[in-house]
Amino acid sequence: MAYVINDDCIACGTCIDECPVGAISEGDIYKIDPELCTECGACADVCPTEAIHLDK
Repeated sequence: MAYVINDDCIACGTCIDECPVGAISEGDIYKIDPELCTECGACADVCPTEAIHLDK
């Protein structure tokens, strides 16, 4: 169960540098590659809009 980024994403870039495996890609709304995500939660911890959460 990987982390996902919802529409609250403001594409600020804070999460990109926190991902140890490079699973996050840029765009209008950032995306997390579920194949690469290790569920460490580092991205969610730094997201200023709380747009990142575990996929259910």
